[in-house]
Amino acid sequence: MNNDLRVVFMGTPEFAVSSLDRLLSAGYNIVAVVTAPDKPAGRGLTLHQSDVKKYALYKGLRILQPVKLRDTYFIEELNALKPDLQIVVAFRMLPEVIWKLPSLGTFNLHASILPHYRGAAPINWAIINGEKETGVTTFFLNDKIDAGNIILSETVQISPDENAGELHDRLMHTGADLVVKTVQSIQQNSYKTTEQEKLNIDKIKSAPKIFKQDCKIDWSKTNEDVYNFIRGLSPYPGAFTEIFSEDGKKFNIKIFRSSKTIQESKTSAGKVFTDGRRYLAIASTDGLIKIEQIQLTGKKIMCIDEFLRGFPINETFKATLP
Repeated sequence: MNNDLRVVFMGTPEFAVSSLDRLLSAGYNIVAVVTAPDKPAGRGLTLHQSDVKKYALYKGLRILQPVKLRDTYFIEELNALKPDLQIVVAFRMLPEVIWKLPSLGTFNLHASILPHYRGAAPINWAIINGEKETGVTTFFLNDKIDAGNIILSETVQISPDENAGELHDRLMHTGADLVVKTVQSIQQNSYKTTEQEKLNIDKIKSAPKIFKQDCKIDWSKTNEDVYNFIRGLSPYPGAFTEIFSEDGKKFNIKIFRSSKTIQESKTSAGKVFTDGRRYLAIASTDGLIKIEQIQLTGKKIMCIDEFLRGFPINETFKATLP
């Protein structure tokens, strides 16, 4: 019976909540939830609880929030729970003393088809690189990042206009279903793992963490590349560009939604096109990126017509190149 299996769940953001919810709906015995410590946030530095903690509190689950995963007291707490299985979804890298603790092991859900897109930002990089498909994978943890033996995977198609936020939500639900299937296969001892090193892939695509400086748009790239870059960073962390007025004033803008059009005549990359009312586009090397949703630093996200009503931009403006 599902209730006989003692499960410890580890996760922090919204992406992990869906998996925890599906496990509970399937009747699994979650003996504890491990999540990040509360952190001060906002102007008042109010302590902010993780999405997983909020859900666990609502469900009345036991919550552990270690600052250090190697802390002796935390390890003793886990041992006292006598977990049969640990499940990790969007958490931290675990030390060996933790992932080796349960009798049935510890597995992780990753938002890509491994071994491609190991790392912190697999959803973003799949879209930035123009992939047509991605997926979710469960694998047993080892001492390397996202490199353990694969248990199950499921492929998901990426639509040509989908952004990272939309794909995130679809993978979140697909991944939750895969987590339950994985637990069932472990329970029944009906799984067969695959070693990632034996997949004979020449070049593995990676998904490193994305920093602010990585989010600047390069208008000297192709229209397709710029378009994929914008949707791959939307809604978070957001692709940005700097634009300069004729008198040299600089403005930082984030672009959250756009469309692409082919420009037959050659135009200088970074050139701004606008009617000052409803239309704003910036040239890449082989076309125009029409901006549909935008945010000026310090302002709210706006549709382009609302933005242009309050911001006097004209065709003398220029977007910076790298």
